[in-house]
Amino acid sequence: MTEHAQSRARAAKARKAGIAAFVGTTIEWYDFYVYATAASLVFGSVFFPEGTDRLTGIAAAFATYAVGFFARPLGGIVFGHIGDRFGRRSALVITLTMMGAATFLVGLLPTYASIGALAPALLVLLRFVQGIAVGGEWGGAVLMAVEHAPEGKKTFYGGFAQLGNPAGALLSTGLFSLLSTLGDDALTEWAWRVPFLLSALLIVIGVLIRLKVEESPVFDAEPEPDEGLPLTYALKTNWKPILLGIGTLPIAVGGYYLVTTFITAYATDPAVGLSETVVLNALSVAAVVELVATLGVAWLGDKVGRIRVVIWGLAAVAVLAAPQFLVLSSDSTVLIFLVFAAMRLVMAATYGPVAAVLAQMFRPQARYTSISVTYQVAGALFGGLSPIVSTLMFQKTGSIVPVIVLLVAMCALSIACLLKAPQHTDDATLADSPTPTTPAGTAS
Repeated sequence: MTEHAQSRARAAKARKAGIAAFVGTTIEWYDFYVYATAASLVFGSVFFPEGTDRLTGIAAAFATYAVGFFARPLGGIVFGHIGDRFGRRSALVITLTMMGAATFLVGLLPTYASIGALAPALLVLLRFVQGIAVGGEWGGAVLMAVEHAPEGKKTFYGGFAQLGNPAGALLSTGLFSLLSTLGDDALTEWAWRVPFLLSALLIVIGVLIRLKVEESPVFDAEPEPDEGLPLTYALKTNWKPILLGIGTLPIAVGGYYLVTTFITAYATDPAVGLSETVVLNALSVAAVVELVATLGVAWLGDKVGRIRVVIWGLAAVAVLAAPQFLVLSSDSTVLIFLVFAAMRLVMAATYGPVAAVLAQMFRPQARYTSISVTYQVAGALFGGLSPIVSTLMFQKTGSIVPVIVLLVAMCALSIACLLKAPQHTDDATLADSPTPTTPAGTAS
C-alpha cells in the first residue's frame, strides 16, 4: 500500500472513530440529561412526598440526580480497568448498554403515590447504574477519537466526543419542550416517561455503530502497566496531573449544570415566574449554538493552542455569569434567548478542546483509567453538587447573587489549574511513548 493510500485509510478510520464517539456520547448524555431535566420539572412532585414545598422537593430530586455523579468515579475505575486491559471498544459497548437499560427502566417506574418510599429508592438505584455507565463512557469515547486522529488534528477529532454533550442536551430539552405543550398535568402524569422509554431505540443504534469501529491503535501498541492494576499505576504515576485535571473542570462539568439544570428550576420558580416552555425553548436554542460551535473551537484549539482557547472561554463565562441569571427578570424573551445562546457559545470553548487537553496530560499506560478518574471525580464534585448547593443557597438567601459568585469562582479555579497543568510537547505522544512535559502555558 502506498503512503498516500495509508494516509487515506488512517483518515477514514479517524472519521469513523469520531462519528462513533459522537453518536455514542450523544446517546449517553441524552440519557443523563433526560434525568436532569425531569428532576428540574417533575420528579420533585412525582417521587417525593406530597406536602413538601417546591424548592425542598426540587432539592430532594437533585439529591437523587447527584447520586449519578458520585457513582461516576466508580464507573471510571471499573471501565478504565476494562479499557486499559481488554480494549476501549469492549468497555464502550458495555457502558452504552448499561445506560440504555437503566434509562428505559426509569420510564417504567411507579410513582410515590403508587408504592410510597420504594419509588424514590428504585429511582436512586437506577440513577446509580446510570452514573457507573457514564463514568466509563466519556474517557473511552475521547480516547477512541483522539488516539485514532492524525497528527495536528487531535483537538478537532476529540471535539467529536464533546459534541455528544450539546447534542444530548438538545435532544433532551427539545423533547421535553415539545411535551410541555401538552400541559403541566399531562407532563406530570405520563408524558415525562416518553423520553426515557425512547432510549431503548437509541441504544440499539449506538451499539451497532460502535461495534463497527476498530480498536484504538494506541491500545494495540501500548504495554500493560507494570505496576499491577491500572488504577495503581495511575495513582502512583499520574496523581499530580489527575489533581490538576480535576481542578481544570469545574466549569466544563459543573458550571454547565448551573446554566442548564439549576437555571431551569430557578427560572420557573414563582419568584421569577417564567414558563417552562420559554425556558426549555431557550435552552434548546442554546444547545444548537453549542453544538455548532463545539467543533469550531476544537479546530481553533489545533491552530492557536487548546489551553489558550479554554482560558478565553472561561474568562467569557465569568463575564456572562451575572447577565445569565439577571436577564430572567426582564420582560424580553428575545434577550433571554440571546444571553442563553451567548453563554453556551463561550462554554463550548471551555468544553470542546478539553478532550485533547486531558488526553495529553497522561502517559499511554493506564490512560483510560487516568482520564476517566479525573473527569468523573470532577463530575462528582462540581457537577453533582452544584445544582444542590445553588438551590439551597437560593432557598436560604432568596438571592441569586451567591450563585453568580460561585460560578465566577469556578472559572477562576479552572484558569489557575490550566496554567499549571502539564501538556506533552508533541501530539505524537498520544500514539507513542511519552516524552518530557512542559508547562501548559507553553505546550498545546
